[in-house]
Amino acid sequence: MSAVITARGLSKRYGKQLALDSLDVEIPAGRIVGLIGPNGSGKTTTLKALLGLIPCEGELNVLGYDPRTQRDALMQDVCFIADVAILPRWLKVGDAVDFVAGVHPKFNREKAGRYLASTKLKPEMRVRAMSKGMVVQLHLALVMAIDARLLVLDEPTLGLDIIYRKQFYQNLLEDYFDENKTIVITTHQVEEVEHILSDLMFIRDGKITLSASMEQVGARFVEVLVAPEKLEHAQALGPVDQRSVFGKTVMLFDGVAHELLAGLGEIRIPTVADIFVASMKRSYA
Repeated sequence: MSAVITARGLSKRYGKQLALDSLDVEIPAGRIVGLIGPNGSGKTTTLKALLGLIPCEGELNVLGYDPRTQRDALMQDVCFIADVAILPRWLKVGDAVDFVAGVHPKFNREKAGRYLASTKLKPEMRVRAMSKGMVVQLHLALVMAIDARLLVLDEPTLGLDIIYRKQFYQNLLEDYFDENKTIVITTHQVEEVEHILSDLMFIRDGKITLSASMEQVGARFVEVLVAPEKLEHAQALGPVDQRSVFGKTVMLFDGVAHELLAGLGEIRIPTVADIFVASMKRSYA
């Protein structure tokens, strides 16, 4: 299937700071991609470049368009949820729905109503009377009701309680996603999204350091709770990380055959968060 997003040598500077460093990305249609990285790694800059919100250098194609010169046409098939939801304080819920329905031909009023039904938002409620989380809920309902081919989510559930966060991701799968749509998500709440991802990308210092399907990630990475007498043997196999848990040594291996690890101790499947922390330790050091 042809790529929805292709970037080659994508670079962006803010003064002397290199935010994107010859970044390469290719995302096929019908995938849910998690773009994960520490603060300042280039996540939001990458999304803004893909959406034509900032100038950048390199080759860039999104849905057949160059976002830097064809943004108006591109945004007919793209929805973007930013990490900060800003709406006019005087705006009513019902008026917000009417406005988006009037300006976007692919807005589904019925779908917006289903999202709002799971909240405490009422048509006459104004933004100034809402909590931060309720503003986010309204923003999500408006954007998720647009039938876009590409959905870009930058920390979409920031400020929401855990109940609504779980409901949001469930709705994302049931009501929105299909083989003709592609979703790119950035979030610090990795544990809450890893079950819906089809692909994983790690970004550090403006470069993609890992790009793989979740099946490939599951085949590559293994954790072993190493028996004390096997520590030297395990070290010789080149773990990418190790940590101590209740006095026991847990090692993370990348690409080491399972049969070589079987006799070292208890084998575990690491979470995306475990792999992320191990691979990003140098950024935080």
